[in-house]
Amino acid sequence: MLISLIVAASSNNAIGRNNELLWHLPIDLKFFKNTTWALPVIMGRKTFESVGSKPLTGRTNIIISRQKGLTSQYENVWFTTSLDEAIEQAKKLETKEIMIAGGAQIYEQALPIANRIYLTRVHVHLEADAFFPEFPVDEWNLTKSNDFEADEKHAYSFSIQQWDRK
Repeated sequence: MLISLIVAASSNNAIGRNNELLWHLPIDLKFFKNTTWALPVIMGRKTFESVGSKPLTGRTNIIISRQKGLTSQYENVWFTTSLDEAIEQAKKLETKEIMIAGGAQIYEQALPIANRIYLTRVHVHLEADAFFPEFPVDEWNLTKSNDFEADEKHAYSFSIQQWDRK
C-alpha cells in the first residue's frame, strides 16, 4: 500500500499562513480532488479546520489531534491521536493508497515513510508560517511533471509533479 503526501508548495516551500492557503489554483484543486477521491485522507486538526471542519466528500477523512476522545457528526470523519494510529486506521480500508494532506507537522512526520509525493510547485516566493519540509531529491525520482502558466484564474505559474521514492 502506497503512503503518499499531497501538497502545494511555493518555490521556498511555503504552504500556508495563518492557517490559510496562499493561493487559489483551480487546476490544482481539481487535481487534488481527482487524486484523493475514494481514498483515505489523513490531515492534522488545523488543516481540517482550515477547510471549514467539514469532510472532503467521497473520501474517508482521518484527523490527527493531540486531544483524546474527539468525535465527529460525520460518518466519514475519524479522529486519531498520532500519525501511526491514523495510518493503521487507513490500512483497515484496504485501499491501494493512503493520502496525507498536511499540515506542516504531519508532513514532517510522514516524509520518512512516504513512497510518493504529489507536489504542486507554485513558482513564487511567499511569506508564510507553515512550510513543506525539504526532501532529499537524490532519494526520489521525478516520474511526472506538467507545467501550467499563470492566467486569469491562476495568479501564479505552477507545475504538478509526482515524485516516487527510489
